[in-house]
Formats: sequence, structure tokens, C-alpha cells
Amino acid sequence: MEEKILTLHPDGKKGVNILRRRYEVIKDFILKVIEEQQEISFEDLTDLAVSKLKDSFDGKVIWYMVTVKLDLEARKVIERIPKTSPHKLRMKIKHDNK
Repeated sequence: MEEKILTLHPDGKKGVNILRRRYEVIKDFILKVIEEQQEISFEDLTDLAVSKLKDSFDGKVIWYMVTVKLDLEARKVIERIPKTSPHKLRMKIKHDNK
């Protein structure tokens, strides 16, 4: 049985259990792009993910992007930039990219 991870939600809502391998692919993608761009709108980040991952990722890219983004916000790895519309993201803390 494949290992799963229970995601967190920044508003304290119930997270979801997803396969760790899928979580890691999306998490690594999000962190890599935000580090390269410094800040990026979630819309642009998702468009980029769909174009780069759609052929190799075995799940719904957009759904996983939303789920993992919320988890990373809840873990204080990334944050929404206040007063941006559409909302933009940036790194919150230095992380250990395993």
C-alpha cells in the first residue's frame, strides 16, 4: 500500500489524505517555481503546472495544486501576498528542500 500524507488547511479545515508521491511532485514544483520567480500569481503557477506536468502526472494537476498550496500555506512554507488580486504567492520561510 502506498504511503499517504494528511494535508493541512490554513483555515483549520479538515485536510485530505493524498498519496505522498503525488504530494511531493506538486510540492517540489510549487517551491521550485516560487524560488525562481520570487512571487507569482496562483493562476500563473497553476497554468505553468498544467503545461509542465499534464503529460507525466497521474492525477488532476489543478486539484493537487490547490490542495498542496493550501497545505504549504498552513505549514508556513509559502504565503499569500496581502492585497494582491489575483492572489500572489511567495516563500514564507527558508525550507529544507528534501
